[in-house]
Amino acid sequence: MAGPKRPRHYDEAFKRQIVQLYENGEPAREIRDEYDISHSTLRRWVQGLRDSGSTRATDNRTPGRNEPVGPGRRNRQLEMEVDVSGQAAPVFARK
Repeated sequence: MAGPKRPRHYDEAFKRQIVQLYENGEPAREIRDEYDISHSTLRRWVQGLRDSGSTRATDNRTPGRNEPVGPGRRNRQLEMEVDVSGQAAPVFARK
């Protein structure tokens, strides 16, 4: 079951097929109901293909927004390591 913790992943060909249906005049509500995709997903795919010709998020971000994705993830990982080390220090100090 798809949800916030289990997002769905679609092939690029499927995304293009859905956008083509929308571009050919199929009502968005019918597309969403038939293929069980959300309003925002359909809107994002249509906008991405119009803007950059791709539905991939990395292709549709500005260069400034693409850059911080990697270092931000690394910073969060390091912060977690520091937090765990801080919690573990008193345990090891007693022994």
